[in-house]
Amino acid sequence: QVHLVESGGGLVQAGGSLRLSCAASGRTFSSYTMAWFRQAPGKEREFAAFISRSADSTYYSESVKGRFTISRDNAKNTVYLQMNSLKPEDTAVYYCAARYSVLGSTSPTMYAYWGQGTQVTVSS
Repeated sequence: QVHLVESGGGLVQAGGSLRLSCAASGRTFSSYTMAWFRQAPGKEREFAAFISRSADSTYYSESVKGRFTISRDNAKNTVYLQMNSLKPEDTAVYYCAARYSVLGSTSPTMYAYWGQGTQVTVSS
């Protein structure tokens, strides 16, 4: 089991950057594929990115590809989401999620563990 806590959200102007962090408890962090999802008001939870257990593979949604970078530090039990060139449509609550599998997934139903979320607001 893993407990996740996100941080780093806030208010930023369009074109700006933010770096989200997700700290995980437990000694088996490296056994989990990690992902970031986001949810805007009135919308379904949307996949943003995932990273493999050893960080040798990443995958992004088309909406964030080229602007966001997911990374992880297994020694620190932390996954990151660097967000650049932010747009107002990136405004959402951002969640990190963990899946006890070698395989990543874009479906939120495939992730058993979730953080509480961190708000990102991009003003125009």
